Amino acid sequence: MELDMGGAVNGHRTGDERWCPFDAPGLSPTARDNRGLLARCLCEEGFVNYPSEWWHWSYGDRYWALMTGAPVAVYGPI
Repeated sequence: MELDMGGAVNGHRTGDERWCPFDAPGLSPTARDNRGLLARCLCEEGFVNYPSEWWHWSYGDRYWALMTGAPVAVYGPI
């Protein structure tokens, strides 16, 4: 079952830019709740979100290090 996330993955490529930000204004309560569930699960495991893309989460790269205060990234560009 696919959950209502309020917008498509890579929505900026489908003309759905309005719904790309994680905290996009105007999201339905269901989509907001589902994004919250996603965030709780991934944050609990140490991931960080790129706020401009609700589907984009990071662990171990430079952005993750910056956002978590880690002294170094676990890995670099692939």
